[in-house]
Amino acid sequence: REVAGALNGFPRCVSGSQPIDNGYYIFDAEQRAGLLAEEPAAMPFLRPYVGSREHINGLERWILALQNATPADLKAMPQVVARMRAVKAFRQGRQRKGTLAIAPYPQRYNVEVIPTGPFLVVPESSSERREYVPLAWAEPPIIPSNLVRIIPEASRPLFGLLTSAMHMAWLRHIGGRIKSDYRYSIGLVYNTFPTPPAGADLTKLAPFADAVLAARAANPGASLADLYDPDLMPTDLRRAHMALDRVVDRLYAPKGFASDRARAEHLLGLYEQMAAPLMAAPKPARRRRVSEA
Repeated sequence: REVAGALNGFPRCVSGSQPIDNGYYIFDAEQRAGLLAEEPAAMPFLRPYVGSREHINGLERWILALQNATPADLKAMPQVVARMRAVKAFRQGRQRKGTLAIAPYPQRYNVEVIPTGPFLVVPESSSERREYVPLAWAEPPIIPSNLVRIIPEASRPLFGLLTSAMHMAWLRHIGGRIKSDYRYSIGLVYNTFPTPPAGADLTKLAPFADAVLAARAANPGASLADLYDPDLMPTDLRRAHMALDRVVDRLYAPKGFASDRARAEHLLGLYEQMAAPLMAAPKPARRRRVSEA
């Protein structure tokens, strides 16, 4: 769920919730309406559930969040209780030890990431056609799925840095792929992304990040998929990103960069410097086996 030890000092980034429920707790709009028509008491326990598809395409999905449901609450929801029994039985039928261990606790998810404040969403996968991975803020009552990465303590300058051409060059060069789509990894991409040289004023990025967000807000009917489709991207949003890119580039090099390849080469050099202290650290002594003694 979480990869510790970010080399760049960035705030913690984690994957979202993983219920392991065989779909019993997850609902589309029609299924949600059907449940509430028969069991309106379930309303407070249905929360928006967002993975990469929902985040990028503006789709709606919900999940039952029963962690704080009391016995009295559950008694008033027989259909929900039936789903809990089904989840318990499903988990008991698995072979994985971790899944078997949570089988007695059907109110809980296997991995629970339930933010209590605003958080930045980074989709795990994103089309290679996009010039930028569409990051965006979300807030409770949304529950993120394990198909997104979230940064609970993200600042506007960090948003600006991560939604820049520099970060995209890093992702394209060292990130993995799902088929041909980008795959955003915490350990491989986020934790290793080199920051600008010491002394760079990242607060300069805040107004340019705000301009990107304002350009998005100026197109309220468009999903992130629409906004970041290279054929559909609004002019004001493209200009805002280009202005942000120039500022980010010059935090790394006063003259900027002529290409993504130049960005990637520069970042790899910075990464080598950043990782050098770790590479130079003495290795622990090899433990002798009993047979060698």
